Amino acid sequence: MFKFKYIKLIIPLILMVFLQTCNQNRQTMRLRQPAQPVLGLKHIKLRGKLRVSTDYNSTNYFIYKGRAMGFQYELLNALAKHLDVKLELSVENDLKSAFSTLENGELDLIGMNLAITQERQNRFNFTLPHSQSKQVLIQRKASKNDSVSIIRNQLELAGKLIHVQQETSFAERLNNLSKEIGHPIDMEMVERIEVEELIEMVANGEIDYTIADQNVAIVNQNYYPNIDVKTEISFPQNMAWALRNGSDELTEEINEWMRSFKNSAQYNQIYRKYFLSSRIQKRHRSEYFTLKSGKISKYDDLIKKNAKLINWDWRLLSALISQESHFDPEAKSWVGAFGLMQLMPETAFRYNVDEDSNPAENVRAGVKHLKYLNRRLDKILDDKTDKLKFLLASYNVGLGHILDARRLAKKNGQNPDKWTGSVDYYLLNKSKPEFYKDPVVKYGYCRGKEPYKYVKSILSIYDHYQNMVLSDKISSL
Repeated sequence: MFKFKYIKLIIPLILMVFLQTCNQNRQTMRLRQPAQPVLGLKHIKLRGKLRVSTDYNSTNYFIYKGRAMGFQYELLNALAKHLDVKLELSVENDLKSAFSTLENGELDLIGMNLAITQERQNRFNFTLPHSQSKQVLIQRKASKNDSVSIIRNQLELAGKLIHVQQETSFAERLNNLSKEIGHPIDMEMVERIEVEELIEMVANGEIDYTIADQNVAIVNQNYYPNIDVKTEISFPQNMAWALRNGSDELTEEINEWMRSFKNSAQYNQIYRKYFLSSRIQKRHRSEYFTLKSGKISKYDDLIKKNAKLINWDWRLLSALISQESHFDPEAKSWVGAFGLMQLMPETAFRYNVDEDSNPAENVRAGVKHLKYLNRRLDKILDDKTDKLKFLLASYNVGLGHILDARRLAKKNGQNPDKWTGSVDYYLLNKSKPEFYKDPVVKYGYCRGKEPYKYVKSILSIYDHYQNMVLSDKISSL
């Protein structure tokens, strides 16, 4: 009787554990399923943008003198142009996170230097290689005060502690190499630290060894002359981009483009620019190599001060000035606009500045004008969602033309408070007689293409500047 009571108690407990385990397994399976279906090429073109993740470093993607640059960035831009879509670029320096985001369907492509391994091929589609590189050991050059000698033989890696990023082919190669030499190689797996940060840590003596692709290592040697990058630990490997498993149509389209593009003069020019150019060292040592300095221009402090007056992110005001004058205080347009903020003479007169005014006065006047336009739009727009786009366009072409485009939108049954697909369409077409001669139009002809592109360009530059948040993280390590 005693045993029977225990059995009666144990059976329900076993059932509860079994049901809980089944439920957890079902939840795990749901978590592993793609959050979104795999989209074909046609759907991506209909969407109008290619969602790509890349890493922010001194070769793939960075800001230099206020402009977005990088090997991967230029290749991806060329691909987006071929597909006739916008490149929507996000930054992810943690490879594990990038792979997860791709599998969940939040990305179409990872545009990095990805070695094609068997394990990765089981999880993802890969494009044709965009380049090749060997893996090399990063170590400090021997000095008089350093008792550690340079490693040249891979056998000497036995027992050494090497820091590498998790989920990288570097870790996989070291595991294989450990088996090949018959001795364990100690590895410290790091999260959310980019390979160039690890190179910097070697150079600064914080760690002794890391692994990098040879082309990236050689570029970084320009910045850290005390590192040695001559010890190879792999054969040449193909570097490619990764797509979601099953995205065969997009993969084939990219491969067709890649076959042709890699044989072009443009590709050769891009590769030389970032890996072979004599200007690499000068660029890396520049005060405006944002990856290291966090600076966009020599006017950062002035811009930060004035951005507060309109509650803007200083990087947004920097994007506007970049578009207007490329940070040249002597810039003057064919219509007479001048200075960093490219003020028209009549606007400048309103704020008591002229061509002889200094950069601080020019920026202050431009910000005052933005503040004035902002107040006007606050009274005009019921829905403030797109107010920034209205504000940027008004700064470029004048508020009157924007009001005309709103009236045209309203007359044609469109939302006058919506920018994209509504007001921007009528502004774009305001150079055509059937639009600017409409009775509701008060300010006549307008070269609408200019403000239309102006808004897109500033927001695109701002997107790049927002990625600079990673440079702040880098500099704090």
